[in-house]
Amino acid sequence: MDPLTQSPCTCFRLRRAARRLSQIYDAHLAPAGLSLNAYSILRRAPAPRQLGDLAEALGMDRTTLTRNLKPLLTAGWLEQRRGDDARQRLIVITAAGKACLRRARPLWQRAQNEVETTFGPTPTARLNALLDQLDHALPTGADA
Repeated sequence: MDPLTQSPCTCFRLRRAARRLSQIYDAHLAPAGLSLNAYSILRRAPAPRQLGDLAEALGMDRTTLTRNLKPLLTAGWLEQRRGDDARQRLIVITAAGKACLRRARPLWQRAQNEVETTFGPTPTARLNALLDQLDHALPTGADA
């Protein structure tokens, strides 16, 4: 029996689909040494960003982001700096991180193309619009 028909849970359905999508993107990004998660973090750090701002852009809490930053910092793709305020932590992409991102971009595009080919461009665009609508309708961590 199909687990999707057994559960009316929207979160379960979304997470299940997200796991399958992540596997496609992860497989395509693997030659660049990146997961989709790492690629997403690098993409959202083109300029120095405060840790909290980056976490919000990614929809992660700060603790999860800090854990996910460790391998990127170790690889030398990102670095942490102090902001003007000593309590401020800035995340900065390095030259090596930018080069990694340039190498990964066509790999990400192949994954995106695979998803759009499999699901169809119109349903994919409709799904993206619905997900954006859902994201804006839901409370953020600070609002919840």
